[in-house]
Amino acid sequence: MKTGVQVDVRALGGAALGLALAAALATIPARRPAALAALPAGLGRRPGRGPQARAARQLYASSALLCASVLADSALEHYRGGFANPGMFAPLASAALALASATSAARRIAPSAPALPFATACVTGAAGLGFHAYNLLHRPGGLSWTNLFYAAPLGAPAALSLAGLLGLGARAVAGGAPTLARLPIGQALCALAAAGLAGTSLEAALLHFRGAYHNPAMWLPVVLPPAGAALLAADAMRAPAPPRRSTRSLLAACAWLGAAGFVLHARGVARQMGGWRNWSQNLLSGPPLPAPPSFAALALAGRAALALRACDGVRAEAA
Repeated sequence: MKTGVQVDVRALGGAALGLALAAALATIPARRPAALAALPAGLGRRPGRGPQARAARQLYASSALLCASVLADSALEHYRGGFANPGMFAPLASAALALASATSAARRIAPSAPALPFATACVTGAAGLGFHAYNLLHRPGGLSWTNLFYAAPLGAPAALSLAGLLGLGARAVAGGAPTLARLPIGQALCALAAAGLAGTSLEAALLHFRGAYHNPAMWLPVVLPPAGAALLAADAMRAPAPPRRSTRSLLAACAWLGAAGFVLHARGVARQMGGWRNWSQNLLSGPPLPAPPSFAALALAGRAALALRACDGVRAEAA
């Protein structure tokens, strides 16, 4: 039994280190954002090089990290539900395919990266959101606090769709597209990352309210991400300009929040009866380990969107 505990702790430490590295990547200071505004997409650059490719790589990494979070969370929650509905396997397959595609595309930036895995993730997430809403509304009591706390979560399938949209956005950036959904591409991605941060924070607020905010740290994901989302939305609405230090700082805080939240949730699992020796039960009943990394993923997407927003104006003038 003692050996089993040591293995679990090592695996947990490795996962925490990976999340810390992802958060550190999101906090690296932007390199001369004005230079990005001065260079039209792909000008004088080889494929896979330059600020445009760097933004695409960050977006692919963000999509991959969010897919990994959804995959782990869906696997745990649907396993707890006994996979009563065969459709419960769909988000696992979709998230795994999108994760593999985003990871591969991040290593070799190319506009020919397949769009199908990301589009499938969007559709699967939208369908899952409908199923989860149906489950919530058809429980006794309908739309009530109890059902919001314990019914199928609405945020999980929405996160899968968001991961798919980030992958499609990364593909557009890698291909040099100037617009996305008829908006300048930086503006559209700033709005998408802001919406994702706000929605993820809303779900954290709901579940931490269920936990009565017994730890003051539970307020952090309710305060920091909405502030970052508000500044990102403001950057999306104002004229194209280099990213503000306040926005970058809040996004860095959100990235580290993802790593710190993972560690705190792991501590919450360890505090359950039996700790990590009883991991097969406590992973299901304790705080969800896969949830906090989504903040790091969206912070990374926000940084890429800010860099692209800086050159929206130059693209408009060139057009």
